[in-house]
Amino acid sequence: MKELLVISGKGGTGKTTIVGAFAGLAKDSFPCKTTVLVDCDVDAADLHLILKPNVRETNEFFGLRRATLDSAKCNNCGACRKVCRFDAIAEHEGHIKIESISCEGCAVCFHICPNQAISMKDVIAGRWFVSDTVYGPLVHAKLGVAEENSGKLVMEVRREARRIAETLESSLIICDGPPGIGCPVISSMSDVDLALIVTEPTVAGIHDMERLYTLADGFGVEVVLCINKYDLDYRISADIEEFCRTHNIDVAGRVPFDEEVVKTLARGEPIISPGHTSRVSQITAAKAIEQLWAEISSRLFV
Repeated sequence: MKELLVISGKGGTGKTTIVGAFAGLAKDSFPCKTTVLVDCDVDAADLHLILKPNVRETNEFFGLRRATLDSAKCNNCGACRKVCRFDAIAEHEGHIKIESISCEGCAVCFHICPNQAISMKDVIAGRWFVSDTVYGPLVHAKLGVAEENSGKLVMEVRREARRIAETLESSLIICDGPPGIGCPVISSMSDVDLALIVTEPTVAGIHDMERLYTLADGFGVEVVLCINKYDLDYRISADIEEFCRTHNIDVAGRVPFDEEVVKTLARGEPIISPGHTSRVSQITAAKAIEQLWAEISSRLFV
């Protein structure tokens, strides 16, 4: 079983578009095997928008344990407010209140309260889902507003995806990674077989691509690169390729800008669907992504 991670240093480079196309291509490439799909962008998941999943399982995700006040036991002494370093405890009209959204779960208030009026309770921080699509099972999640521990939630969905893949004897897991270089990206990156960095020829694109490569290299992850919309700025695309030559990174694909991609995504459809090879000839970018997939799959299954 192989695991492919598609990531980008910034949002909007076309990462999810490429993953959606890969889902269709994988379905055609391995008709006797099930590909498991994972959306690791738990803060702002969007792969489901084009894969149209049917949710068959919903699970609660518990993040930080947060302080909860029992007003009946509290004598409003203010000891907890004095030690809270996150300003999560305030006094209002002589009564102590805990703002749960500001609580970081350090539990200092719990230990210092003389009346045991504060307890630490598990709080639902989000939900993760197992869904069915025409491309295969999709594991995805939604982190709650202002909630944290996205890295832990990423590990949860990846663990479930691997369990499903083992049960179905799947040969491939495709992960749509989060943008940037933060904690959820690090959680997405561990133990993958190959990472595809999708970048674009902009100043921000090349800068964030360099940071992401440095992160992946530090974790010893094999990396290849795709320049999406490469023809929007040939000069910056050349700079990206020069960076790749210097660091021995293979440029696995160059995808041109194509207005048909915009129209297709606006309809909520992937640009390549299983069995729809005719669309590949109609959309220039789809042909380039098909070639990119051929390069990626040859690396994974040598």
